Amino acid sequence: MSPHTITNYGRDLQLLEAHCQARHLDDWDALDTAQVRTFVASLHQRGLSGRSIARTLSAVRSFYRYLLREGLARRNPAAGVTAPKAPKRLPQTLTTDQAARLVDFKSGTDLETRDRALLELLYSSGLRLSELVRLDVNDVDLADETVRVTGKGNKTRIVPVGRHARAAIRAWTKPRAALAPAGEAALFVSKQGRRLGARAVQNVLKTWARRRGLEVPVHPHMLRHSFASHLLESSGDLRAVQELLGHANLSTTQIYTHLDFQHLARVYDQAHPRARLKPEK
Repeated sequence: MSPHTITNYGRDLQLLEAHCQARHLDDWDALDTAQVRTFVASLHQRGLSGRSIARTLSAVRSFYRYLLREGLARRNPAAGVTAPKAPKRLPQTLTTDQAARLVDFKSGTDLETRDRALLELLYSSGLRLSELVRLDVNDVDLADETVRVTGKGNKTRIVPVGRHARAAIRAWTKPRAALAPAGEAALFVSKQGRRLGARAVQNVLKTWARRRGLEVPVHPHMLRHSFASHLLESSGDLRAVQELLGHANLSTTQIYTHLDFQHLARVYDQAHPRARLKPEK
């Protein structure tokens, strides 16, 4: 156990001790499960996160295991008590206008041409960062308007490539051929002609987000989130979005339904015949 963990556990047990003293529980064995739940509720009311409360409970359980070994307690009152679930953090997305501003620019150099193709493909096809950097030239079929992607668990899927992304990739073909040495299969290469790595792609996004005047920190997965959210917003087809993202479970994709609920509510209000009816006075 690290010194940092020991320090945190010590603070957690001090909180428990203060709770017991306030309730005149003078013996560790006097603490029961109901009191532990009250203790957890008090931490929650004080604004502690679910993660912090879970760590505190872990400290209490460990402490009572020690007391049981030493014969100083007859039961572990924290056993079975769980911390409140932390609220799900919704993925950050760009608006459609922000996404368009990020990817739609005129390139003046070979590397800018590469960057535009890279950004367009990330947003057009919703690729993971790891999937993008593994792409080879042969994975892209511009005639068929698709890209072959190797995702988690080495599972392969075929994903459509949008019109703007296809045009950007075509523009990148000639500069890439000049930069990449013979035998280099990577679709995206550096100035030195080597396969572009994940860190380099992250830096490309940061640079262009700043240059294009976006006031939010942009990372590759944000473009994937934006792709999913905007596509779901337009189509409402959750299964299709699941397939395109390469999610094994639909439940993973369903988080995007929270992002566009307000949009769907507006569509309902505009489109549903009952929603359009004015209430009788």
